[in-house]
Amino acid sequence: MKESRDREFDERRLYRRRRRIRNQIIAYITVGVFFAALVVGAVIGAKKLMEILGERKQSQESEQLEEMDQTGDENAVVEPPEQVEGEPAPEVDWLEEIVETAIAPMPLEDRVAGLFIVTPESITGVGKVITAGDTTQEALNQYAVGGLVYFAQNIIDKDQLKGMLAKTAGMSKYPIFLAVDEEGGSVRRIGSSLEVAQVGDMADIGAGGDAMAAYHAGAEIASYLYELGFNLDFAPVADIVTDASASAIGKRSFGSDPAMVGDMVSALVGGLQDTGVSSCLKHFPGIGAAEEDTHEGTATLDKAADDFRASEFIPFRAGIDAGAHLVMVGHVSAPGLSGDDRPCSLSEEVITNLLRGEMGYNGIVITDAMNMAAITERYEPGEAAVMALQAGADMILMPDDFQAAYEGVLSAVRDGVITEDRINESLRRIYRVKYRDRIDQEGNVVDNISDPER
Repeated sequence: MKESRDREFDERRLYRRRRRIRNQIIAYITVGVFFAALVVGAVIGAKKLMEILGERKQSQESEQLEEMDQTGDENAVVEPPEQVEGEPAPEVDWLEEIVETAIAPMPLEDRVAGLFIVTPESITGVGKVITAGDTTQEALNQYAVGGLVYFAQNIIDKDQLKGMLAKTAGMSKYPIFLAVDEEGGSVRRIGSSLEVAQVGDMADIGAGGDAMAAYHAGAEIASYLYELGFNLDFAPVADIVTDASASAIGKRSFGSDPAMVGDMVSALVGGLQDTGVSSCLKHFPGIGAAEEDTHEGTATLDKAADDFRASEFIPFRAGIDAGAHLVMVGHVSAPGLSGDDRPCSLSEEVITNLLRGEMGYNGIVITDAMNMAAITERYEPGEAAVMALQAGADMILMPDDFQAAYEGVLSAVRDGVITEDRINESLRRIYRVKYRDRIDQEGNVVDNISDPER
C-alpha cells in the first residue's frame, strides 16, 4: 500500500516538473517573440519618423519661400531649414537665395530702372538737389533707380550731405547705390567741398612704390565716404599712363609700369572695400594712352589685342582678383579689340567676350557716363542704353536723357529685343553686391542687419 502511494507521489511530482518546464519554455518563446516584435517595430517606426521629419522639413521650406514671395519684402532674410540630426549640412548659396527672393516680386518697370545710376536732378527735375524731400520721394516712387551719383553742387556741408543721403536711402523702395567720384588728387567731389583727409595724386603714390600707401589712401577715402553715407566710389583708376602730359588721364593714373599699377590698384580696392565702400575699376580696356578726351568727342586707340593683354589688362586683372565689385567700361574705340569703331562701352566683343569671358569677371559691369560726347554725338539715349545692355553691361551711368533711355530699354524688353532673363541676369549681379553683407565669412545668413539699404 505504501509503495503504491510512493509511486503515485513520484508520478505527480514528475508531472508537475514536466508542466513547469513546459510553462518555462512557453514563457521564453513568448518573451522572445515580444522582443522580436519590439525590434521590428522600432525599425519600422524609425523609418516612418524619418519620412515624417523629411516631409515636415520640405513643408516648412515651401511655406517659408511662399510667405516671402507673398510679402515681397526686399529686406526679407532667408532662414536655413532645420537640419535633421545625422544628415549632412546642405550646400546652399544663401546669397543667391536672398537675391532671388528680393528681385522676384519686382515689376518690370522697377527692374529696368534698377539698371540705371543717375544724378538726383535727372529724376527730380530740380536744377540743384541739396536735400531729400517730397520731390525726391515722388521721383524714387516713379523711377526705382539702382543708384544716384552726387557731385560738388550737391554739397553744402557735412550735416546737410549726411542727412540728404540718409533720407534718400530710406525713401528708396529697394537697396540703392549712393555713389561719388572720389579718386583723390584732382578728382575729389567731396574733398573739394568739405574738410576731409587729402591723399594726393595717384601718380605720386605710384612713384613711391609702396602698395600699402595705396591701401591706406583707399581706406582713408572710404572712411569719410562711409561716414557720410556713400556706399560706392568710382575708383580706382586702373589705366596706364606713360606720358601724363599727353594723356587725358594724366596724374589720375598710378603710372606706366603694368605690374606696379596692378599692385597699387589691388591695394586701393582692398582699402576701399575693407572699409565698407564698393570700388569700381576704370576705364576698361584702358584709356591711358588716348590723347583725346571722350567727354569732348570720339577717342580711338590703335593698339593690337595682344598689346592690350601685355599692358593695359594687367592692372584690371589685379583689381578683379582683389574682388572689385564693379568695372567701368570706357567710351574709347579700340578696333584691335572690338573689330569695329564703336565705343568699347557698346561692344559685345569687349564686354562679354573679353572682360567676362577671357578675364573671367563676374561682377557688375557699368558704362562710363553716357552723357559724354563720344556717345551723344553718335547715338540717341535709348539706342545707346539698349546697345550697352546687349553688349553685356549691367548698369547704365548718367544717360544724357534718363527718361528717354529708360523708356528705350523698357520698350526693348516689351518688344522682345531684350529678354526679361537678360534684365534679371544683370539684377542678380547688382543685388549680390548690394546684399553682400547679408552673408558672413562662413556663408551663414546674418540676421542683425542694422543698415539694409547700404
